[in-house]
Amino acid sequence: MGESHHQVGQGALVVGALGVVYGDIGTSPLYAMREAFTEPTHVLHVDKINVYGVGSLAFWALILIISVKYLYFVMRADNRGEGGILALTSL
Repeated sequence: MGESHHQVGQGALVVGALGVVYGDIGTSPLYAMREAFTEPTHVLHVDKINVYGVGSLAFWALILIISVKYLYFVMRADNRGEGGILALTSL
């Protein structure tokens, strides 16, 4: 009985840690976009090309890092042969 409680607690800790990590990674491109155009620290001028470049970088960073890693995590979840979101909700 104590062993299953320990496993449940450890699983909840892992899911919580993943939420913190993915949440932090998800907001990092937004901070990078703000910092890219700060005058005292960087010399990147605000013009059409630079805005598109930094915006594209932030967009693809959000899409690729968050979506691909989250989908990889979700698809690996297993609950007696069931996978995906339903397996995560049963954990």
